[in-house]
Amino acid sequence: MKKLILILPLLTLLLSGCFWEEETKRESITKGWSPKTFFEQAKKNTSVGSMDKGVELYEQLQAAYPGSKYAIQSKLEIAYALYKNEDYDQAIDRLNSYIKLYPEHFSTPYAYYLRGVISEDRSRSILDNFITDSAQRDVDSVRDAFNYYLALIEKFPKTDYAEEAKTRLIVLRNILSRHELFVAIFYTRKGANIAAINRSKYIIEKYPNT
Repeated sequence: MKKLILILPLLTLLLSGCFWEEETKRESITKGWSPKTFFEQAKKNTSVGSMDKGVELYEQLQAAYPGSKYAIQSKLEIAYALYKNEDYDQAIDRLNSYIKLYPEHFSTPYAYYLRGVISEDRSRSILDNFITDSAQRDVDSVRDAFNYYLALIEKFPKTDYAEEAKTRLIVLRNILSRHELFVAIFYTRKGANIAAINRSKYIIEKYPNT
């Protein structure tokens, strides 16, 4: 019993020391900022194009206040900042992580939607030169966008984001069908008639209403 009585104050002192150390560490990160102030400062930077600084502040916010609503929202803000900075792969990776961490959060439909938007934007530089270049141009980003929007509609069908995704699917379906048509024409010009016929059949089966 006496040993236990002696141990308890030591544990209390040790825990107090750990708590003080944690608070000191947090203070060094935040400079005394609240989660809201941190978020606003990060947002201010990204809004004027200082993406790297904004992302840095969002990440510091997450380190200092990991359980706050601002820390959760900052994950989406980082993804958006990376997207605007044309770091498309990193942005989508961040969104995938967010969806995995918060599958039912009220902001998760937006994460699904933003994946589609990013993939569409990544594909635009491809599609701008679509007709003047080889008909076999890579359209993986278009297919990715199509699948991301489809996943959004299936997971959150009653959201506004799902309604917008339905509109985008029509556009993307037409783009993909045109791509297949250009491939069929390309094969025809090369004299690969069987390949052209097979590609034409694929268009009819896959995109009957385009």
